[in-house]
Formats: sequence, structure tokens, C-alpha cells
Amino acid sequence: MKRVLITGAAGFLGSHLCDRFIKDGYHVIAMDNLITGRLKNIEHLFAHPHFEFYHHDVSKFIHVPGQLDYILHFASPASPIDYLKIPIQTLKVGSLGIHNCLGLAKAKGARLMIASTSEVYGDPSVHPQPESYWGNVNPVGPRGVYDEAKRFQEAITMAYHTYHGLETRIVRIFNTYGPRMRLNDGRVLPAFIGQALRGEDLTIFGDGSQTRSFCYVDDLIEGIVRLLHSDCADPVNIGNPDEITIGQFAEEIIALTGTSQKVIYKDLPVDDPKQRQPEISKARALLGWEPQVDRKEGLKRTYAYFKSLSEEELRQTDHNNFDQYITK
Repeated sequence: MKRVLITGAAGFLGSHLCDRFIKDGYHVIAMDNLITGRLKNIEHLFAHPHFEFYHHDVSKFIHVPGQLDYILHFASPASPIDYLKIPIQTLKVGSLGIHNCLGLAKAKGARLMIASTSEVYGDPSVHPQPESYWGNVNPVGPRGVYDEAKRFQEAITMAYHTYHGLETRIVRIFNTYGPRMRLNDGRVLPAFIGQALRGEDLTIFGDGSQTRSFCYVDDLIEGIVRLLHSDCADPVNIGNPDEITIGQFAEEIIALTGTSQKVIYKDLPVDDPKQRQPEISKARALLGWEPQVDRKEGLKRTYAYFKSLSEEELRQTDHNNFDQYITK
């Protein structure tokens, strides 16, 4: 049985990766310090004989006994609210954390994949964004702690690949949504749905003309797995090229939720990207991958998940009671 280490495993994407690798017959070692991850995302796997959880910060030395075939480094705060609140930890997981993972991969002879992001493109001057675009990033702006952490991750990962011959993969993830997102993480989709469910007005930052391209989580996970098993060491965009303005998206959420809230406008945050659309011809050609779930269907599934949350969860979704798990 092949063994995979997933860092950031209690997060939105990490938990879905745990599910996928368990389904595919792997022994999954999940690692998370729970600074933004939630145990609720993976508690259904705790009794599985081929799942184990390490409560650990990857910015510190990582020890995992036994063989490892794959390491997926998905640990990082990923929302503006998180990385603006904990900027130093964000930089550390993108530098010390990836260095530790690369060292472990080298020692174990494992293939390592890193979760990069469309934020490496910054506020782009090229549209849509192909992998060949080097980006327009402000390294000392408020978003720089996240953007530059991810850019450094790519650089050191490629250095290990070229210098040590390490098997590495780099996935550049565009806006993704689906069950297990946190309502209060500051990203536009859960923010809109959370406001609608709580009867609040929907808040648009800027004039609503900026664009995003939303990929449903099942499609993203499929693309990640295909890239992991491919022969491509260069970065690959995985995302949905179906672009929409934030203003149009707000109207879709109002129609989906059947609410009658107003839309209110606030100032656009510093360095917030005006356009986001992945150019995915590389993924199509190399991986035979493209999104299958359209936004209407994906939003229905996501809204059903959020509607199933308790009133307490709608208000606060970050609580981790680790004691209840370690005493089992």
C-alpha cells in the first residue's frame, strides 16, 4: 500500500485530498497545526485503519516513520482574513515549511507536490493568465506575505528538482469552492452565502467589475491527482476559465438563496486583483483535464452544505476541540 503525507490536511482542500486518497486505496498521513484547519473536516476518517493524524506545525522539523511515496504540501493560510491576521506564520509555512517537506521528500525518495496559487500572478497585466506569465506582485504590500510565500515555494521546489533531481510537481490553484469552506474566511463565495444565510446585505469591495473564475472542488481535486501522477515538473494552472464579474456573481447568489438583500459597496482592498481567469490549455493537453461541474450545479451543492450547518456554525466555524479526539 502506498503512503501519502498531506500537510494542511484539516483545511478545505486538504480534507478533500484525504478523502480522495483514502478512496484510491492509499495509507494517508494527515498533518495540520489547526491554526486555520478544522478537525470537523476529517473526523469522519479517524476510525479508518489507513488514516492517521499528526497535530504538528510543518514549520518545525518533520519526522514521519516508514516509507513515503508522496508528499502534498497544502499547509498555508489561504484567505485574506487569515494571512493578514497571521502574516509571520504565513511566511514561515511557505519557507520553513516547504524546506522541511523538501528535506523529508529527499530523505524518503518521495514525490512532492506543492499547492501554489493564482496569487503568484498578483494583479495581472496579462489576461487570462498562462503559466508563462511572471506576474505583477507587490512584495511589501499587505498581500505580499501570501503572494511571495507561494512564489518562494515554487522557486525552492524547482531548485530541489534541478539540483537534487527530486520528483516535484507544482499546481497553481485558482478560486475554488465547495463543501467545507469556512463562511468567515473572507473569500467572496462563502462571504456572500454567509451574509445571505444570516439575512445581511451582500458586501462588494470595489465597484463589482473585477472578475473571478470559480472551480468546483471535485474538479480541482481530479486535476491535482492527474498532475501528481504526470511527468510534468513545471507549474500547471488548475482552475475553471468560466469568468464572471463580482457584481454578476452577487446576483447569482441572491437568486440561488432566494433572499432579497441589498448589495452594498466598500473600498477595494490594496493590491486586490482586478481580473482572474486561468489559461488551462496546458492542463488540457498534458493531463486531459478540464472542469466538468458548471457553476450552477456547484453552487447548488455548496449552498446545500452551508444550509446544513447549525446556527452556531454559521456564526463561528473555527473552533477546534482537540481533546475530544486525543482521548478516544
